[in-house]
Amino acid sequence: MHYVEHGSGTPVLAVHGWTPDHRLMTGCLEPVFARRPGFRRIYPDLPGMGESPAGSARGSDDLLAGLEGLVDDLLGDEPFLLAGESYGGYLARGLTRARPAQVAGLALVCPLSRPVPVLERDVPDHEVLRADPELLAGLDPAEAAEYGEVAVVQSAQTLARFRADVAPGLAAADRAALQRMLAGWRLSVDPESGPAYRKPALIVCGRQDASTGFAESYGLLGHYPRASYAVLDRAGHNLQFEQPVLFEALLEEWLDRVAEGSDAVM
Repeated sequence: MHYVEHGSGTPVLAVHGWTPDHRLMTGCLEPVFARRPGFRRIYPDLPGMGESPAGSARGSDDLLAGLEGLVDDLLGDEPFLLAGESYGGYLARGLTRARPAQVAGLALVCPLSRPVPVLERDVPDHEVLRADPELLAGLDPAEAAEYGEVAVVQSAQTLARFRADVAPGLAAADRAALQRMLAGWRLSVDPESGPAYRKPALIVCGRQDASTGFAESYGLLGHYPRASYAVLDRAGHNLQFEQPVLFEALLEEWLDRVAEGSDAVM
């Protein structure tokens, strides 16, 4: 499994969503850790995405096993922080269930609550709260469609982040392999089927997120009694760069809560 790594100190494993690659996570987390030294950030590309070949992976169980193998190789039994975005949040919950003693804190960004098609999820209709028709008109049709179908805030700033953080992964993905893996999208063990996870957690959702929504994530709170749950207005599935100030403040507060319970985290 390909990964990139930055810094040293307390490990942080960050798992991107379905189709993009590690840049989805470096783009939103590195600005936070630039202000917080003492963390070793590990950003993998899931199989079939980025630079990680799909190999024989048939679904989420195999991708979770790949993450566990990466943890074994890089961290052994060392405690680490775990962040997951969208589908990456689903895998992160599975990894937390498998290693609750090792995961010192969990952050979920626009998490996929249930691995079902969008039409079966409780999500709002796509809504643009800040439109920029002139910006969209200047894009080629393919880029305008990819960016526009998710954007709630259309601006030069969110377009730049989309181009840097999201689009490269979309272009690199092995679409045939991902289509094959959809048949095994559901983990064989429900992430919330074990004991409650009682360490600091964060669940942050976009009020206008038409991909994973926000309502279903509220149902996760019973399993994560130390979770802060935030729903941000003027934010969709690209919440991290449509509301960057609030997003980064919530991440910083989560890191503060983790630090209170661990001398190892600064």
